[in-house]
Amino acid sequence: MGTTNPAPTKAVETAVNALLQWKSSKCQTQKPLLEQDDFIYLILTLKKIPQNSRINPHKIPLPHSLIRQEDDNPPELCLIIDDRPKFNLTKDAALKKIKNDNVPITKVIKVTKLKTDYRPFEAKRKLCDSYDMFFADKRVVTLLSKLLGKHFFQEEKKIPVPVDLKHKNWKEQIEKVCGSALLYLRTGTCSVLKVGKVSMDAKEIVENIMAAINGIAEIVPGNVRSLHLKMLESLALPVYQAVPDMNLKIEGIKDRGGNR
Repeated sequence: MGTTNPAPTKAVETAVNALLQWKSSKCQTQKPLLEQDDFIYLILTLKKIPQNSRINPHKIPLPHSLIRQEDDNPPELCLIIDDRPKFNLTKDAALKKIKNDNVPITKVIKVTKLKTDYRPFEAKRKLCDSYDMFFADKRVVTLLSKLLGKHFFQEEKKIPVPVDLKHKNWKEQIEKVCGSALLYLRTGTCSVLKVGKVSMDAKEIVENIMAAINGIAEIVPGNVRSLHLKMLESLALPVYQAVPDMNLKIEGIKDRGGNR
C-alpha cells in the first residue's frame, strides 16, 4: 500500500458492522464480565521488518479520541516519573504541576516505587488493570520492561508511552497521545493499534480506522502486506491484502515464439 492508493473504505465498513454485530450477539448470550475489553484493534502485517526499530511509537492523529475526558466517567491515566536524585523531580513537584496546568493525570508513581512496592506479579497485574493508560518519563522507558513485566508488554495493550518531562508542555504531550493511534515498529512484522471502542458510533470507528490506515501508509509506504480488524476474542477480519509481486522469473519459460 502506497500513500497514493485509496484506503479500503467499503471493506472497513463491512468489517466494523460485523464486529459490532458479533459483540452485540455475544453480550446477549453471555453474562457480562466485570472487566471487558471493548476496543477494536487494527492488525498491521508488514512485508519486511523495519530497518530502524524505535522505542517511541508513531502517533497517528485520530478524529475521535479513544480516551475521552467525560465528566461522568473520566479516564484513569497514570504517569511514571523518574525520581532518582540526579534528575531532581519529586512526586510533590509533579503533582503540583499537574494541578496547576490541569494535566489529565489521575495517578503519579515514582520509578523507585516500582522497584519496591510492585515487585510481586499480582501487584503488577493490579496496577495494569487499574488505569486506562500509562505514561512515563522518557528517561526511564528502557527500565520499564523489567520493572512492569509481561502483563504490560506482552500484548502491547498498556505499554507506557514516553513523554519528555524536561519540557513544560506536559498537558499538550499527553493530550496528543490520547488523541492518537500508537504504532510501535520494533523487531517483527506485526503491529497492533487500538483504533476504536464499542461505545463509539460505527461511523466514528470507521473514520478512525481510515485515519490510522492513511497514517500507516505514510509511515511505511509500500511495506504493508495486510490489514485486519478484530476485537479481543473475535476472529480477525481482513480489510486489505497486498497484491503479490508478479514480476517473477520462471526458469525454462521464454517469450512466446522464442526457443526453449
